[in-house]
Amino acid sequence: MSAMTTVLVVDDEPIVRDVVVRYLRRDGFTTLEAADGDSARRLIESGKPELVVLDVMLPGTDGLELCRWIRGRSDLPVIMLTARGEEADRIVGLELGADDYVTKPFSPRELAVRVRTVLRRAGAAPAPTERLAFDDVVLDGAGRVVTKAGAPVALTAREFDLLWFLASHPRHVFSRDQLMDRVWGYAAALDTGTVTVHIRRLREKVESDPARPRHLQTVWGVGYRFDP
Repeated sequence: MSAMTTVLVVDDEPIVRDVVVRYLRRDGFTTLEAADGDSARRLIESGKPELVVLDVMLPGTDGLELCRWIRGRSDLPVIMLTARGEEADRIVGLELGADDYVTKPFSPRELAVRVRTVLRRAGAAPAPTERLAFDDVVLDGAGRVVTKAGAPVALTAREFDLLWFLASHPRHVFSRDQLMDRVWGYAAALDTGTVTVHIRRLREKVESDPARPRHLQTVWGVGYRFDP
């Protein structure tokens, strides 16, 4: 996977960039570097990276704004770097469509594992090729396309994976840890608030009344289930 895979590392701290780049190169990745959001945007357009490791706090265009720009044009995987305790930044980043986040200070080895996992998940289409449907929503597994009343619904790669997984297991209750393991590929290695954010975003996109969801239901104290 890593032989021809390019990762863009965006951080205004040279030491952080150097450490991350050395670990990624040791794992066989090709790397690009940027110290600010404006330079990163130009590299995304010219260098065509397969994944972006993106610090939230950047001079010029900050990480959140850059993530919003990325999501407005592609499904390029993004891993956000946030300061410890900055929960608001993590939540906003996830709501903007970031695939993962890592809090500083972090283990470069763990970050390299996260890069591999996100790339693997981003490149994996659902095994089934049939369609799933509920109400006026249709999921096309082969094309990874979702429509509602015939109109396309813009989902991130992770949102599609989560919706497909839940819709493929109707009425089965999954805990947040189980969803992190089955959809994200982590064994509770990530704050499971990530699942909550993605469920809320999916409800806003596919439920007729997100405040009273019929399909993406919360089972209090346990997790979530899909009711067809």
